[in-house]
Order: sequence, then C-alpha cells, then structure tokens
Amino acid sequence: MKAIARVAVLMGSDSDLPVMEKAEEVLRSFEVGCLSAVASAHRTPQYLRSLIARAERKGVRVFIAGAGGAAHLAGVVASETLLPVIGVPLGSKLSGLDSLLSTVQMPRGIPVATVAIDNAANAALLAVQILSLSDKALAARYEKYRRDLTRSVIAKAKARRSR
Repeated sequence: MKAIARVAVLMGSDSDLPVMEKAEEVLRSFEVGCLSAVASAHRTPQYLRSLIARAERKGVRVFIAGAGGAAHLAGVVASETLLPVIGVPLGSKLSGLDSLLSTVQMPRGIPVATVAIDNAANAALLAVQILSLSDKALAARYEKYRRDLTRSVIAKAKARRSR
C-alpha cells in the first residue's frame, strides 16, 4: 500500500531532479509519502496554483520547493498556501548564490525555511521534524536516526584516534 503523500517535492525544471530526488529518498527512508512534480513559478503559474491546491486536498502538510537562478519557486508556493514551505536553492551559473539569496530574502509575513544550496536531503529532514510534531511513530524514527548519526560520528572519531 502506498503511503499518503504528506510532503510535496516541487522543482522548477526537470533538470533539478538529480538534486531534488535526494529529498524523495530521505522521505522514503522515513516512510513518509511524497508527491513530486515539475512546475515553473513563472512559466506555469496557473498550473502551479492548481498543483498546490490539489496537494493540499490530498493531505500534503509540507512543501519542499527547489529552483535555480533567481526563479523563486518556494516564495511563490508560500504565497499560495498556509502550510510550511522549505526552499532548496539550487546551484546555478552564479554557484547557487543567486538562488540562495532569492530564497532566503522573503518579505515579512510570508516565511520560507531555507536550507543550504543543493541540500534537498536537509529539506526532507526538516519536513520530517515538522511532521513529527503530530506523529509519534515518525518522531521515534527520527530520534533513532539522530542516535544512529551520533553513534556513526563517534565511531569515526574513535577510529581516527586509533590510527
């Protein structure tokens, strides 16, 4: 049985897929259903608007939006929903700095959480944290992930010291 999509992973172009599929992988590892779509904030605004409304009706609780250049998909998504939006600035001709600045510089009143350039995995982890507030089983999986991450770092540090 397929999990109900609780996160929508949106990208401005199909060329963004190699980065944005990392979010999908993380969400799958936590057993969080997601839907994924390509929608340009500027070339297909009506389609994007309908996609957001459809995702909300299907039970999506968090949006992850990634786009490169100054195309600000996350900001447009945030203007169309009351749900949390996480922006993933993507690498571009200006090494992603243009994407980062356009994503992080949201006007007061329309927040977008922003992760590091090309870090869709962290966007998915933030979505998991948000969803964990109302899902004890997911919170337990996330807590285990963090414990395992800590153990891994400590094991690597011990291995390094023993050289």
